[in-house]
Amino acid sequence: MSERKYWLCKSEPDNYSISDLERDGETPWDGVRNYAARNFMRDEMTPGDLCFFYHSNQKPPSIVGIMEVSSEPYPDALQFDPDSKYFDEKSTESDPRWINVDMKFVKKLDNPIGRDALKAEPGLQGMELFRLGRLSITHVTEDEWNVVNGMIQS
Repeated sequence: MSERKYWLCKSEPDNYSISDLERDGETPWDGVRNYAARNFMRDEMTPGDLCFFYHSNQKPPSIVGIMEVSSEPYPDALQFDPDSKYFDEKSTESDPRWINVDMKFVKKLDNPIGRDALKAEPGLQGMELFRLGRLSITHVTEDEWNVVNGMIQS
């Protein structure tokens, strides 16, 4: 059995928010159109991995909840839909370019943790969130996961 991994996954709250996930319970994490993020979902994410849900494009950008990877990777159906903004005419069902996984709601934070608070916290200085700021999915180490969870509890 593989070890659980930890992630930070971004979504703009006006596109899909933690409240939307809480309402839906589970959702495809679709529409990702960055090859590195796609590769994480395709090659590294496994059911049971835990993810911080991060609202980007808001002030302040913040960790707002926790979700769990709940499926194996599979082709993102939006790439085949010509009416979708995520349509990819070069992708085929026999050779899909874009992949997603399903995410399951775990917890909505009563007090979101803003980017500045994360950046100021000892032990989080090396977070990929700060080095790879434009990437919509980043690794989180187990130590970083534990530090952030300590911030959630306090």
